[in-house]
Amino acid sequence: MGVLVAAAGVVLTTLLIVPLKASAPVESLGVAYVPTVLLVASVWGGALGYATALLSTATFNWFHLPPTGRFHIDESENWVALAVLLVVALVAGTLAQRARARAREAEQRRAEADLATEMARLLLRGGGRLAETLPTVSESLADALDLPFAAIELDHVSPGEDTVTFALREEGRLIGTLVLPASTSDERRARIEQHVVGSLEALLAAACERDELLGDVVETAALRRSDVLKTALLRAVSHDLRTPLTAILTAAEALRSPSLTPDELDALAEDVGGEARRLSRLIDKLLDLSQLEADGGARRPQSCSLSEVIEAAVDHLGLPIETFRVTLDEDLPEIHADAGQLERAFGNLLENAARFSGGHPVSVRARRVGDRVLVRIVDRGPGLPSAGAERVFEPFFRGDASPVARGSGLGLAIVRGFIDANHGRVWAESVPRQGTTFVVEFPFESPGLETSESSRSGPTVR
Repeated sequence: MGVLVAAAGVVLTTLLIVPLKASAPVESLGVAYVPTVLLVASVWGGALGYATALLSTATFNWFHLPPTGRFHIDESENWVALAVLLVVALVAGTLAQRARARAREAEQRRAEADLATEMARLLLRGGGRLAETLPTVSESLADALDLPFAAIELDHVSPGEDTVTFALREEGRLIGTLVLPASTSDERRARIEQHVVGSLEALLAAACERDELLGDVVETAALRRSDVLKTALLRAVSHDLRTPLTAILTAAEALRSPSLTPDELDALAEDVGGEARRLSRLIDKLLDLSQLEADGGARRPQSCSLSEVIEAAVDHLGLPIETFRVTLDEDLPEIHADAGQLERAFGNLLENAARFSGGHPVSVRARRVGDRVLVRIVDRGPGLPSAGAERVFEPFFRGDASPVARGSGLGLAIVRGFIDANHGRVWAESVPRQGTTFVVEFPFESPGLETSESSRSGPTVR
């Protein structure tokens, strides 16, 4: 393309000079070839520009400097005109070539600066560990350098048949390796080593330090949380576990008395059984809380009926039938969740509501509302303090509204853990001295939830 443009430019300029010779000396018209030389040199490089300059000089001599039609000059002023044309054309080509090279260098520097900025954004932004970020950075690096692939590894990598490597160091210590295709040209390798490797070393060193600090922060937070949990567990063991154990031991000592009547024996046996069941529930809650703290509530999801889960939770509590007034819509969709975890969660919610209901029935209503399933558990107890609606889900938090009915403070924390683990949401709504409503929500669009194609009908009242 450049050759065609050069040839066409020389031809057109030669034709243009013909009418101009009538109004200007022919010796001064050689500069008309300079624009063509500038154009070719600036766009297609200095070599073609120099060739265009020589072609222009030869054409000017052949067609316009007498004697025309041959490469010969009789008059000295024509020699000067030809020499001036050649010098001006060569100088113009050189200047155009330099301008083109500087423009290309500036463009490369701009691209390298943009690349450094992008790598800094990807490597130093918050969230995610360094090992998870490196594939994205490598892909961005390959796109910016127009290479088939690029990889940044955090350890030493030896060059292979199809790869070339650059060691990334920080204060003499190897922190990673940049791997590029072996087909990368020597010129590009030199430029990458000179302008990219240095900035990548600095950014990778900063990212490694940030990763270490982030790990320290996470570990510190985990240790602090573990200390809080251990303290709370010790408190539970020292009080909540000791209370039923003391009652059981006291009843066991009393059973040794030979003067007990049958009614007193039955009462003591009932006390032992009740305290043992209380102790068993507390141990179950401690185990559930430990599971949630350890692995976030690892679950075994499967399709399950929310109605069956709630009914199983009510039956498992073994409380009098009049304790709960359950209303379940028959069009409740099945959900993809761990039925065992949800049963324990609803069991804790129902047990908590029954404890604070003040002898009134607890209302349990489950229905489909738009794209959600809502379960409301309403008691008519003393309600929560104004600041307790959210804190009630914290481990070992106990409201002070009813000092008579105090639990371990674990049940609602387990509720939130199991509900969250199964893609649900739970919250409390309460007005002091007017009861409390716990709302559990499962949105249909949540991952793991599936709707069943049951026909819509009236609710089942239990």
